[in-house]
Amino acid sequence: MDRKRKTHSVQFKAKVALDAVRNGHTISELATRHQVHPTQITKWKKQLVQGAPELFAREKKSGVSGVGDIEKLMAPLYEEIGRLKMEVDFLQKKL
Repeated sequence: MDRKRKTHSVQFKAKVALDAVRNGHTISELATRHQVHPTQITKWKKQLVQGAPELFAREKKSGVSGVGDIEKLMAPLYEEIGRLKMEVDFLQKKL
C-alpha cells in the first residue's frame, strides 16, 4: 500500500508554528489537534523562530516601510510617463 506524502500549505505551517511558539499546549497536543507528527511541528517552530529576525531585517533593507514611501517612489515614474506620452503625441502630430 503506497502512501502519498502530505503537502501542507504555508498558511497551515505558519498557523501550527505560531501555536507551538505561544506555548498554550504541548507539542503532542498540537500534533493530535492538527494531525501532524510532533517532529514536524518542532521543525516548523524552529524555522519560525530562526526566520523572524530576517523578516524584520528585510523590511529595513528595502527602504519602503509604508504607503507614503511607495507614493514617493512612484511620483517620478508617473512624471516620466507623462513626459513620454507628450513626446509620443507630439511625434504623432508631426507625422
